[in-house]
Amino acid sequence: MTIKFRIVCATRETAELFPTRTALGRSLALYAPYGFIELKLFPSNSTGLPALYNTALREAAADPAILVFVHDDILLCDYFWPKHLLDGLSSFDVVGLAGNKRRVPNQPGWPFIDQKFTPDDIENVTGIVGHGTGFPPENLTYYGPPGQGVKLLDGLLLAARSDILLSKRIFFDERFDFHFYDMDFCRQLEAQGLRMGTCMVSVIHQSTGSYSSPGWSTAYRKYLEKWQS
Repeated sequence: MTIKFRIVCATRETAELFPTRTALGRSLALYAPYGFIELKLFPSNSTGLPALYNTALREAAADPAILVFVHDDILLCDYFWPKHLLDGLSSFDVVGLAGNKRRVPNQPGWPFIDQKFTPDDIENVTGIVGHGTGFPPENLTYYGPPGQGVKLLDGLLLAARSDILLSKRIFFDERFDFHFYDMDFCRQLEAQGLRMGTCMVSVIHQSTGSYSSPGWSTAYRKYLEKWQS
């Protein structure tokens, strides 16, 4: 049976402009001739990511695939990203590009240990992400060797087999929109005994996080109310 990848992405661009105006769209255009890669696109979007990701998850009940939840500002620099995702999923149930091997109380983000946004020690984080607008990246953030098990993953890219998530009844919590959905998702995975880890996929992320914005602060409060830490 052919392994099928389904890219799940929300974008503010129209469907017509997505292939040329977004980093992910330009990357995926290279793979258009290959039938094992599908795109589930939510164009002209202003809806929170969890509701859209859940739509893709429910649809996968009748059409299983490896779901790759990914932001539209990700430039794929790795010709072998399908193979590298498969390699990661042979060891873990869910993989991402960067994460933390531990959780601490009231953590405001996977790389941080307190509300002052103090970065965690290098031995606790893992993954490599490029930043900038094109290749080569303007800078490379090295968190630590990928391929390690984690308790928290960055939501810029998350990949999993749809049947595994559905078998555990894991969905994204729609009380979150664009912040903390990934932290919450990882807490659910941990509670269900699923394994998370980082994998070796080379990307360039074209934007940075918006920590301490009003939307972020609201989501952080909801996250603490739900998990109590």
